[in-house]
Amino acid sequence: MADIRKSLIAAGVSGAVLLSATVLVVPFEGKVNKVYVDPANILTSCYGHTGRELKKGMQFTDEQCLDQLATDLAKHDKQMLSAVTVPLSEGEHAAYLSFVYNVGVGSWQQSTLLKLLNKGARLSACEQLKRWIYIDGQPSKGLANRRQAEYTMCIKDLK
Repeated sequence: MADIRKSLIAAGVSGAVLLSATVLVVPFEGKVNKVYVDPANILTSCYGHTGRELKKGMQFTDEQCLDQLATDLAKHDKQMLSAVTVPLSEGEHAAYLSFVYNVGVGSWQQSTLLKLLNKGARLSACEQLKRWIYIDGQPSKGLANRRQAEYTMCIKDLK
């Protein structure tokens, strides 16, 4: 994890984005240096990167995977923050970035979680994370574990 942290810092990743990457995104996404189909049946590579450019059989170096991660985090962070109208603690920022990285900005923008957050109901917004544990209508243990970790991060500065 130290190498990933150093590489992300070198790529300009810092603060809550770095915290999200090292504590939530990388541990829960894992790394696969080739294109694979994830549990939601989406073509994916490296640290959970998705994109139309991905084709089965593509392979990536560790450096390319880190570049994808840094680029994806920056993009998702900008998209996430553009929908937030209240200040975020570092823990909220890190947790919500991991969430958006996982479910996508469209789901984020339509979520009850975001509505509650923007109304100032911060603890209730954090609680909403634990509802997003389903793949094709079935609860996922992996998503439940990730959402619990995001929830713990989300509330750490709110208590």
